Amino acid sequence: MEGFLWDVFSKVPNPLDASGRRLPLQGMLTLTVAAALLAGRQGLCAIARWGRGYSKKQLEQNMRIASEHDIPICQDTGMTVVFMQIGQEVHIEGGYIEDAVNEGIRRGYEEGYLRKSVVGDPLIRENTKDNAPGVVHYEIVPGDGIKITVAPKGFGSENMSRIFMLKPADGVEGVKQAVLDTVKAAGANACPPMVIGVGIGGTFEKCAVLAKKALVREVSSYSRIPYVKELEIELLEKVNRLGIGPGGFGGTVTAVGLNIETYPTHIAGLPVAVNICCHVNRHITRDL
Repeated sequence: MEGFLWDVFSKVPNPLDASGRRLPLQGMLTLTVAAALLAGRQGLCAIARWGRGYSKKQLEQNMRIASEHDIPICQDTGMTVVFMQIGQEVHIEGGYIEDAVNEGIRRGYEEGYLRKSVVGDPLIRENTKDNAPGVVHYEIVPGDGIKITVAPKGFGSENMSRIFMLKPADGVEGVKQAVLDTVKAAGANACPPMVIGVGIGGTFEKCAVLAKKALVREVSSYSRIPYVKELEIELLEKVNRLGIGPGGFGGTVTAVGLNIETYPTHIAGLPVAVNICCHVNRHITRDL
């Protein structure tokens, strides 16, 4: 995996042009997003032990073919989600930052021959033909740099995701039930083995963003909050006892990872979002 990550990062162009001058920040962002999406064709993902059976062999064969021939693991190459942590000392010149991000998405999907899946209006449904725009989340942080995370998100699993506005009295048991109910309802439709992101707290929209951010954490990582770490371990075990298994054909590995992010919330509420990703959990982070 380390070797593969190095290969991915090596595809991001040097931020110097041919004359040795530093590229404008807008150009660096464009090239970074494009390179990340091109690298994503190999499906940056972590898949642990899946158990036995035909479905496991098929998934392994699919990943091997995708890697050897440099083609997508899945025909759904997603809608691009971008998280940007921007240092408060950064001043961006030469254009609008989101234009640069969307230009990177266009280049990545066109040059990588990835399927264009975005429609310009949710009801008129006319394809934009370049997979732009993406969904961009901004966060102002201390410092003078930019951290950008690119995650092409497929919609078979996205459609299986849920938000619950629980009562405070529902407590941790209500949270557990919400997660398990979501996974049960998803079944084979989420293309398991899946990765599960859970957001707890904040408001209606905040918990959904938390769940998405949880998906771009390493699947082998745990929360720094002790009780949340215990909850991650417990829920992953319970999910894997549901018996859905790889491809929905049964087995003991329904999910390879379950990450939880939390945030303060109101005394009257307990928002919970469950964002599901299939086993092709593509994402990459780059510092500028």
